Amino acid sequence: MEIVQLRADVAVRQAQVHVVNGSDVDLEIGDVAVDDPRFATPATRVLPGRTSRVPAGGEVDIRVQLPEVAGARDDAGPLEPTVALGFSVEGAAGTARVIAADPLGFLAPLHERECRAAALAEAATLAFTGFTPAPAGEPASLELTVTPAGGDATLVAVQATNLLDFGPETVDGVFPLDVTVAADDIAPIVVDIPIVPSRCDPHAVQEDKRGTIFDVRLTLAGDPGEIELFVGDALRGDILTWVSSWCGFAGSP
Repeated sequence: MEIVQLRADVAVRQAQVHVVNGSDVDLEIGDVAVDDPRFATPATRVLPGRTSRVPAGGEVDIRVQLPEVAGARDDAGPLEPTVALGFSVEGAAGTARVIAADPLGFLAPLHERECRAAALAEAATLAFTGFTPAPAGEPASLELTVTPAGGDATLVAVQATNLLDFGPETVDGVFPLDVTVAADDIAPIVVDIPIVPSRCDPHAVQEDKRGTIFDVRLTLAGDPGEIELFVGDALRGDILTWVSSWCGFAGSP
């Protein structure tokens, strides 16, 4: 039993429970619940009520929706996911609880980033709020709006993705922001970020999973860190269509 998060799962905050049936009989899996102290509630099937048949010697991936993360814990108990499976085998039904491996090691970084994002929300909210395309050879503009919320934070930089960078304004893989939000600030701060495709092979757009998810470097209470910020489905479509045009290959992603 494993829990993994692939590139396509990131933007929708999902993961997959990978089950291997090492027995010599078929297995049918019903309800799935992943308990982990880093989450406020169990992660459950994206499609409730569905069942998954796992033939003898076979394997299956069951997609689950990740809930909100829990805050920092005071106790020092184990940090490991436990999967509860409702199952039936040869006419007998039951429930099994199995500790799942995290072979990609995604749970701890996800918890850290999202706890930091929750802390940031007490100082400011961040959102990509607009996109202005540009002709081939010129940078487009991605609008980032920072709305003060009564706290202090410093936004240091936005990192390039596997698909987009900032053209000549890229500095060591980032676009510097140097935006400081103070507790008494009220007015939103709008930053226009130049973006250009960093690659123009068609499959990079057609198979894109993380090209429009940006890491934002910041400092909160003197502690540096990062959060992930997705442009949203609508802007993602606009950006990928623009990249297709900018790069000169036909068809939209």
